[in-house]
Amino acid sequence: MESTDRSRLYWQCRRGMLELDLLLQAFLDGQFDTLAAPEQQAFSDLLGYPDTVLLEYMLGRMIPTDKAIADVVAKIRRPVTN
Repeated sequence: MESTDRSRLYWQCRRGMLELDLLLQAFLDGQFDTLAAPEQQAFSDLLGYPDTVLLEYMLGRMIPTDKAIADVVAKIRRPVTN
């Protein structure tokens, strides 16, 4: 991924809610590079959703109807083990 694309994603991870900022930026920094290209695209698409919808997804109160988006949300919500 080009640095300009990564910079764009980083800024899109900055939301109006600190909780979302922390989750999305941690995922971008820690797991994004391990995703296949279609999953990276799904993450990019996810960042286009409104904060209120993203929060519902991250809290598990709503599940995306798009399977690719739902899979990425599940990965974001999954705790990282070392």
